[in-house]
Amino acid sequence: MKFYISAAGIKKVTISSPGGAIGKGCGAARRFPGRKLLLLLLMLAILLPFIFVRFAFLVLESASVCDSPLDCMRVRLFRGGDTSLLLQMERKVQSAKHHELVYWHLASHGVPKCLHCLSLRLTEEYSVNAMARTRLPPPESVSRLTDPSFHHVVILTDNVLAASVVISSTVQNAVNPDKFVFHIVTDKKTYTPMHAWFAINSASSPVVEVKGLHQYDWPQEVNVRVKEMLEIHRMIWRRHYQNLKDSDYSFVEGTHEQSLQALNPSCLALLNHLRIYIPKLFPDLDKIVLLDDDVVVQRDLSSLWETDLNGKVVGAVVDSWCGSNCCPGRKYKDYFNFSHPLISSNLLQDDCAWLSGMNVFDLKAWRQTNITEAYSTWLRLSVSSGLQLWQPGALPPTLLAFKGLTQSLDPSWHVAGLGSRSVKPPEEILKSAAVLHFSGPAKPWLEISNPQVRSYWYRYVNSSNIFVRKCKIMN
Repeated sequence: MKFYISAAGIKKVTISSPGGAIGKGCGAARRFPGRKLLLLLLMLAILLPFIFVRFAFLVLESASVCDSPLDCMRVRLFRGGDTSLLLQMERKVQSAKHHELVYWHLASHGVPKCLHCLSLRLTEEYSVNAMARTRLPPPESVSRLTDPSFHHVVILTDNVLAASVVISSTVQNAVNPDKFVFHIVTDKKTYTPMHAWFAINSASSPVVEVKGLHQYDWPQEVNVRVKEMLEIHRMIWRRHYQNLKDSDYSFVEGTHEQSLQALNPSCLALLNHLRIYIPKLFPDLDKIVLLDDDVVVQRDLSSLWETDLNGKVVGAVVDSWCGSNCCPGRKYKDYFNFSHPLISSNLLQDDCAWLSGMNVFDLKAWRQTNITEAYSTWLRLSVSSGLQLWQPGALPPTLLAFKGLTQSLDPSWHVAGLGSRSVKPPEEILKSAAVLHFSGPAKPWLEISNPQVRSYWYRYVNSSNIFVRKCKIMN
């Protein structure tokens, strides 16, 4: 290709091809007027500085919204579109996920309409039906309440339906159901419907005792300590809530669910905190199995009473189904503030905390220790340390009070975390477990629960009961 510029001034530029014509009309020289070339050069002189300024502006903008300018440039060059728009969209997606998690936890705080309906209908039944007011247990079975030859199961709950599932599943899977005696402790509000349910359905249940907290006659000293305990837990809860509120509910990566779960009202429930006073609740019993109301039993539990605790006070599952020292979301660092010397000097942050919800307690050995006093001492230390030692809830100070007094049980006894979205055990683990525990926000009676694991719980709901049908619980 050759260029020809006339000597009379830059009036035209001629471009010709030495190879001759290639196709029709290609043999003629192509000419560009000089004015067009000047216009092209002028446009380039204007655009190039603008492009340079725009590029510099993009680098400065990316420095404030990206991890590095190079990342923003990569997004701009390879994904196309405006970088700020892409980043804004990504922030909106993250915000939506964050709010969805918050709303999911808020949904777990409510009580379904069907459970309200069940309590109200049973309360009405208690007032109009003499059978619903019959004594529990019947006079001929009262002696079993303190007989050490029977298997005593304790449930602290204000949920009638949940208590019925715990007892029904335990009885249906027991080799010898008549050996079991159930002790239900509830609050004054729930006592009437709870009593009515088990009085009406006594034919299908073994010995069941229903007792309200208002029926206990405790010394004034115990009442004072219980009030102090509850007030300190409220203070810890309020501080945690205020910290989350001040940070606009933003969390460190990986702590979302634990932080929100600590705000659940159950963290302040009296029945949850009274576990530390079980020896005083049952002064005539020496060995019990404590079950939470969000569990379902799938195997015979009789051998738990024969378990040798080796002088320890509590038998509990420590390692999870996923292996030794495998306990996602359940290490000490998930509950405690290890930046405080009181915690770091007493616990190892990567050790697994034992599972509560299905535990064997040697109450005789408990009475020979100072566990309850140690629990109160740790609460006072929390106050003097600015309420910064642990997250809200009864479990953290319980773990400290029972330190060195726990006997590990086989992991197949207790599979927990089924109320959490982060724990998904294999199907064979779920089927073989003795106790399935729906610990976490998504309780099986809530709509937010996982339908796949919820079916393990619903199979023990008495669907033929007239009150269950009227309140549409199975729907």
